[in-house]
Amino acid sequence: MTAESVEHRGRWPVPPQDGYTVDDLFTLPDLPPHTELIDGSLVFVSPQRYFHFAAIDLLVSGLRRTLPSSMKVAREMTVVLDRRNGPEPDISVVRSEALTGRRQTRFEAADVLLAVEVVSPDSEARDRDAKPSKYAAAGIPHFWLVDMAGEDDHPVVQVYELGKATGTYALTGIYHDHVKISVPYDIDIDLTAIDAL
Repeated sequence: MTAESVEHRGRWPVPPQDGYTVDDLFTLPDLPPHTELIDGSLVFVSPQRYFHFAAIDLLVSGLRRTLPSSMKVAREMTVVLDRRNGPEPDISVVRSEALTGRRQTRFEAADVLLAVEVVSPDSEARDRDAKPSKYAAAGIPHFWLVDMAGEDDHPVVQVYELGKATGTYALTGIYHDHVKISVPYDIDIDLTAIDAL
């Protein structure tokens, strides 16, 4: 082990015995941008593919186009699910009253109507399994999972709705070229427009 690696290791925070809490997520100094808290563990984000950014931009624009005044669209904001979970969905649609100011750093799960995750290679298991189950357990009524697919690497959007009886998400549709749905509000997004970005 080199002196440099020992010095580098000394800068990382040592996790508490019971794991980190949401309070730690917002008070630990010098955490990298977009750090998430999953089951009491800090998760750092790797550099993203261009597809990730383009898909987020496309969906944010599309979601805002028909957004009712009672809702807001936010990208990459922490959502507090419970004491040990503060993931950062790529996109969240929240109740307007949840936005309290420009210095705000988080939303509560109860204020989130839709959480969207764009799958990345480094976070594929979290995006497909861990996060959706945690969003459902926290009562977030709608979830979208966005993948890159096909020879032309276009977005494919899987739309899920929370079952009241089961407390889990049920797939309500898979959209390859166009998302046109009526929940949580009337949404109409041309997915092929990603080529123009």
